[in-house]
Amino acid sequence: MEVLLFSSIIILAVTSSVTSCSPSDRAALLDFKAALKEPYLGLLDSWTGLDCCQNWYGVSCDPTTGRVADISLRGESEDPIFEKSGRTGFMTGSLSPSLCSLDRLTTLVVADWKGISGEIPACVTTLPHLRILDLVGNQISGGMPANIGQLSRLTVLNVADNLITGSIPASIVNLQSLMHLDLSNNRLSGTLPADLGKLTMMSRALLSRNQLTGSIPSSLANIYRLADLDLSMNRISGPIPAELGNTRVLSTLKLDSNQISGSIPASLFSNPGLSIINVSRNNLEGTIPDVFGPKSYFTALDLSYNNLKGSVPKSMSNAKYIGHMDLSHNHLCGSIPASSAFDHLDASSFTSNDCLCGMPLRTC
Repeated sequence: MEVLLFSSIIILAVTSSVTSCSPSDRAALLDFKAALKEPYLGLLDSWTGLDCCQNWYGVSCDPTTGRVADISLRGESEDPIFEKSGRTGFMTGSLSPSLCSLDRLTTLVVADWKGISGEIPACVTTLPHLRILDLVGNQISGGMPANIGQLSRLTVLNVADNLITGSIPASIVNLQSLMHLDLSNNRLSGTLPADLGKLTMMSRALLSRNQLTGSIPSSLANIYRLADLDLSMNRISGPIPAELGNTRVLSTLKLDSNQISGSIPASLFSNPGLSIINVSRNNLEGTIPDVFGPKSYFTALDLSYNNLKGSVPKSMSNAKYIGHMDLSHNHLCGSIPASSAFDHLDASSFTSNDCLCGMPLRTC
């Protein structure tokens, strides 16, 4: 009986030591806290005591090792704390490099705090287990870490809505596990990596509202899981790669407000999976490909503000559905095909062309 009791005490002691916070992790978190200021809700006031695995807001640990695994701090969430206060979060300060001591970290979310500034610590690329890096909605500046490609397990990289400058690191193509990439609404410049298509696991690539130049890499067509590609509101030039239309699961393609030239590949309109296409406000020329059919289903089709000529394709009348369509501000001519797919469209969808006629415009 005494032996069993002694063994139970030992087991209890071991269990207790595993579930409690690592002292080095606790020190790193306190350094991280010291670099931030959250003045209204007192969320980080809970970061007290010896055990950072218990009741520290936004912190969770691996129960088997007692190491910090997740930091999830969102300034806009459905947490009752925000609902009761009637406000979203606001936090200033910067991201302390002490985070890089948390070498078992899998999730780092410090999102939508609006006032966090400074740079992304370069050492974040040394976190071998990191799967989610989400810093959206702050005022983070400087460049992206050059060695970002070292994060071999990263599945989500979201630094949208910040002030990040410089080019997209060439090493980004080494993120072989990446599924979600959002770099939108920053100040990124330079060209898209030509071999971006190496990111074969990626389903969303959102890079709008930057200052990116150069052409659209044809290698993007190699990303067989790519469903959403948004390169709008940049300074991208050159043609639209025809290969993009052959991407099997691509459903949303937004290339609007760039300097793209050449003709529209017929493959974009013959792909039955593409339901949202926006190539407006570019320098596209030629005619609208006459390749629509009974499987064509578009919730949005915007070709406005280009230099397109010719007529509205007769095959458009065969489309199964066209929700929003805008062909305005081009050089189209001829009669608009009669089609029930156009019944809900008004004149603004066709206005400011050279000589279009027919419903909903004037009769021919």
